[in-house]
Amino acid sequence: MISIEALTMEFSARPILNNITFLINRKDRIALIGKNGAGKTTLLRLIAGELQPTDGHISRDKELTIGYLPQHMIHAEGTTVREEVDKVRDPSDPKSVGQMEKTLMGLGFERADLERPCSEFSGGWRMRIELAKILLRRPDLLLLDEPTNHLDIESIQWLEQWLLACGSAVILVSHDKAFMDNVANRTIEISLGRIYDYQVGYSEFVNLRQERHEQQVRAYENQQKMIRETEEFIERFRYKPTKAVQVQSRIKQLQKLERLEVDMEDTSRLRLKFPPAPRSGDFPVICDDVSKAFGNHIVFEHASFTIRRGDKVAFVGKNGEGKTTLVRCIMNELTDYTGTLRIGHNVKIGYFAQNQAALLDGDMTVFDTIDRVAVGDIRTRIKDILGAFMFGGEASDKRVRFLSGGEKSRLAMIRLLLEPVNLLILDEPTNHLDIPSKDVLKEAIRDFDGTVICVSHDRDFLDGLVDKVYEFGGGQVREHIGGIYDWLRYKKAQVDGHLDNHRAIEQALKQDKRTKEAGHESADETAGKKTGALDYAAQKARAADMRRAEKAVSEAEKDITDYEAQIAAMENLLNSNADAQTAENFDHYNALKRHLEQRMYEWEILSEQLETMRNDK
Repeated sequence: MISIEALTMEFSARPILNNITFLINRKDRIALIGKNGAGKTTLLRLIAGELQPTDGHISRDKELTIGYLPQHMIHAEGTTVREEVDKVRDPSDPKSVGQMEKTLMGLGFERADLERPCSEFSGGWRMRIELAKILLRRPDLLLLDEPTNHLDIESIQWLEQWLLACGSAVILVSHDKAFMDNVANRTIEISLGRIYDYQVGYSEFVNLRQERHEQQVRAYENQQKMIRETEEFIERFRYKPTKAVQVQSRIKQLQKLERLEVDMEDTSRLRLKFPPAPRSGDFPVICDDVSKAFGNHIVFEHASFTIRRGDKVAFVGKNGEGKTTLVRCIMNELTDYTGTLRIGHNVKIGYFAQNQAALLDGDMTVFDTIDRVAVGDIRTRIKDILGAFMFGGEASDKRVRFLSGGEKSRLAMIRLLLEPVNLLILDEPTNHLDIPSKDVLKEAIRDFDGTVICVSHDRDFLDGLVDKVYEFGGGQVREHIGGIYDWLRYKKAQVDGHLDNHRAIEQALKQDKRTKEAGHESADETAGKKTGALDYAAQKARAADMRRAEKAVSEAEKDITDYEAQIAAMENLLNSNADAQTAENFDHYNALKRHLEQRMYEWEILSEQLETMRNDK
C-alpha cells in the first residue's frame, strides 16, 4: 500500500529520521513509539504528504485515501456540529445520516449537540468532530496522533472497536498503553533516527525491546572497549618505526568503523516517593446529599459518599458530567452547592489541574523551580527526577517562560510530587506524560500513604492504582467498589447485556464497505534535497515569523488572564447576589468558561509551535 524507502528527514541540518525503510500493508494497525521529539509526528506528516523528505521517497498505491488527525489544530468557525460533519457525508446514501449520528454518539455527543454551533465547544470536543469526519470518510489509511487525549473511557473503547472493525490500515501515536494493546498488531519504534519494526502488539514489543536494548548496550560497550584499546595501541606505538604498518592499519580501522549508538537513558528503575503524608482524620472527604447546578442545568444531585483515609479512588464518566465541578467544590473554589461537604481534620490538599501551569514563575529555570520545593536527600536526585519527566540534560536549565504548555504541566506535576500533603487531587494528570513518566508517577502514587482522588480516562494508569470508582453521569454520582476494569465489566453488562460491540460495529460497517482492486502500480514521489543553509532573506523571514509567534502567545496569555478575571467576578456576583442569578447571567458565565477553555487550548498549540521554532534555530 505504501513503501517508504531510504527516507531521511532533517530540520536545520539536524537529522530526525535517518535512512529508514519499511512497508505499510492494508491490514496493518501500527503503534508508532518513541520518545518526545524522536520524530513520530514528523513521520506521520511525511506519510500524509504535508512534508517532503530531505532524501529518499514514499511510494503510494494509486487512489489511496488517507485520513490524518493531527495532535493539535485550530478549528474552523461558523457551522453547527451537524453541518460540519455533513461536509464529508455522502448525500446519496440513505444510511449516511444514521451512521453520522452513531459515530458522533460513540464519540460522546448527545443528539441535541448536533444543532449547536461548533464554536460553543472546547478545543477537545472540536477535535472529536474532526475525528468523526475522518472516520466517516472511511479512508484506506488512518493516521492518528494522540487520538485519545480528549476522549473519555467509554469513547476510547468505542473508538477501539471501530478501528478493529473498519478494515482500514492504522498508524497511531499514543501514550495510552491499553489503547495500543487493544488496537495495534505491529509496533514500530523510532530511536536515534532509526526504526525498529516488530510484528507484535505493544506489550509484547516492550519485552522484546528490553532484550534488544540489552544486546545493544553489550555491543556498544564491547565496541567502546575495542576503540579504547585501539587508541591506546596507536598512542603507545605511534613513533616506533617497527610498528608503523600496524599503527596505520589500526588508524584506518577506526576511520572505517561504523560507530554504534544506543539510547543509554533508562529511567525504568527510577523510584520517586512522596514525602510522608501528615496524618489526617479518618474521613478526609464526606459528601452528604450534595447537588450543584449552573442556572437550570443540574450538573449532579444528591451525591452522598465518604472517602476514608488511605483510599485511592477514581472519578470517571463522560466529559461535562461534573467530575471537575465536584473537585472544585472539594477545593472550596465553588461554594454555591446544596447539601453538606465536609473536609476532614488536618487534611492538607495537593491539587493538580491543567491551569496550574500558569502559576509557575516564568523567570525561574526548570531546575530551580524544583530545587525550591525539594527537601532532604531528594535534592540529590533532582536531575534524575527531571530526566524521568522529559527534562533531561540542557532542558533543566531552560527558563519556565520558554516552556510549552505541555512542558509547564509536567513541571507543575513534579512540583506537586515533592510537597508534603495527605490528600492528592489529580485532574487528568497523565495528559502530557509519556509512558515511562506515567509509570514513574503511578508507582509514586501507589506507594503514597495518603488519600488520592484521580480524575482520569487512562485505564492502564488507573488499573491496580484505585480501589473504588465514582461514576458521573445523568446527573448522578454512583459508587462502585473495585478497580477500573471491574467497573468497565459492570458497564458492559449493564449497557449492552454482554452484546459483542466488535461484531455490532463490524456489521454496520459492512453495509457501506467499499471494494477496491489490489495491486495498483505504485507511483514514485521523489522530493528534491533541501539546501543546508538559510540565505539572508530566509533568515529575515524566519525572524519575522518568530516575532509573530511570540506576539500570538503573548496575546493568548493576556486573553486567558482577562477571561479568568471575568469568570471570578461573575462567580462572586452569582454567589453573593440572588437577584443576579438570572438565565442571562448564567449563559454569560458559561460562555466565558467556554471562551477560556478554547483560548487555553489555542495557547497550548501556539506555545508548542513557538517552542518548535526556537528548537529549530
